[in-house]
Amino acid sequence: MMRKTSVILLSAATGAALTLFVTQPRAVMLGSSARAATSDTYRQLNLFGDVFERVRSDYVEKPDDSKLVESAISGMLTGLDPHSSYMDAKSFRDMQVQTRGEFGGLGIEVTMEDGLIKVVSPIDDTPASKAGIMANDIISNLDDEAVQGLTLNQAVEKMRGPVNTKIRLKIVRKGQDNPIEVTLVRDNIRVRSVRARVESDDIAYIRITTFNEQTTEGLKREIASLTTQIGADKLKGFVIDMRNNPGGLLEEAVTVSDAFLERGEIVSTRGRNAEETQRRTARPGDLTKGKPVIVLINGGSASASEIVAGALQDHKRATLIGTRSFGKGSVQTIIPLGSGNGALRLTTARYFTPSGKSIQARGIVPDIEVLQDVPDELKSRTDTKGEASLRGHLKNDGDEKTGSQSYVPPDAKDDKALKMAADLLHGVKVNPNPPAPGDKAQMDKPAGNKAAN
Repeated sequence: MMRKTSVILLSAATGAALTLFVTQPRAVMLGSSARAATSDTYRQLNLFGDVFERVRSDYVEKPDDSKLVESAISGMLTGLDPHSSYMDAKSFRDMQVQTRGEFGGLGIEVTMEDGLIKVVSPIDDTPASKAGIMANDIISNLDDEAVQGLTLNQAVEKMRGPVNTKIRLKIVRKGQDNPIEVTLVRDNIRVRSVRARVESDDIAYIRITTFNEQTTEGLKREIASLTTQIGADKLKGFVIDMRNNPGGLLEEAVTVSDAFLERGEIVSTRGRNAEETQRRTARPGDLTKGKPVIVLINGGSASASEIVAGALQDHKRATLIGTRSFGKGSVQTIIPLGSGNGALRLTTARYFTPSGKSIQARGIVPDIEVLQDVPDELKSRTDTKGEASLRGHLKNDGDEKTGSQSYVPPDAKDDKALKMAADLLHGVKVNPNPPAPGDKAQMDKPAGNKAAN
């Protein structure tokens, strides 16, 4: 019997995979109405076949058959909702790299500037940093091929490759008369989805940029490191910054939430059929030992980051500060189509927060709203329209909300949300609705039969 393997994803834009599960075909007895529907479906497929053959035979230029089929599949999926899509083989490989959070490469963050690749920063303890590559270096050639004319993605793809393979870079550095040539050996590079620092001497600040396979381990590492650095007695609490985090793997959202919770439901996912409902619950063990937690969100916080924010808010475990989140409350399943055929990204469920709320097209409202001061030249580009503004989005029975500020000041001293978090943890300001142990018996009950976003 054939088996079909699927991967469930959560993300606002690019999506990332979650729980792996296997399903098997089910035998179904069709009644007369079902037979009629099937017959109508076959008529529609015959129509598709007729159009396909007419295009192949009569189009002004000979079309590529495989591209015609891919375009038809893509149109079928994009007509469902904004997050269902077809991924060709390359896009599928790129998505797998993104969700794994590790790849064979050089260890440099780059951007495109004037048609050339500019180094943003080398990643510590990677081939690039060991070779002395510096921020603001310009990469002009890759293995004697000029970078100018390539897109950023094409250049990045050339720099990535199997571990232990070599690549030669020509680098233009300000202050150096002649280009620098360096040969690097690709190594296994891990994307840092979690970054951390000590804030105000006694606050642990942790930034989560995405939810890939490395996120939970990175979070655990930083919680332990910052607790040691600051000292458990001196530590006032944790600020978890998930602003502009587009989401990622559902499993990682669950385990990140679990890091702060002792018990209770984290999230439920519900598909078209009742038997597809799944509930994820926390296991004992709060890694922060009950220290206060503040979560920063904004209009760019979507999907997996909304699961974490919703779980901690519903359980009264954290205070949420910022602006209303994006409002993507659906789950996508990645279904591989066989070797070289890419995959389907198909919306298969909605998710609910522990209290049974669907945030689809509504978002999560923070406990304390804080609007940032936005420079005049950026004011027209700092609001995210949100899920409710996307054409064909899944509807929500409740009031839908669009538009929320997503600007984060580049300098921490101008960050009003971060300052509010520090003031709360230091007791300078008081939260009018402070987190407190809720009715755990009630919170531990399964949420009602509402659809999950």
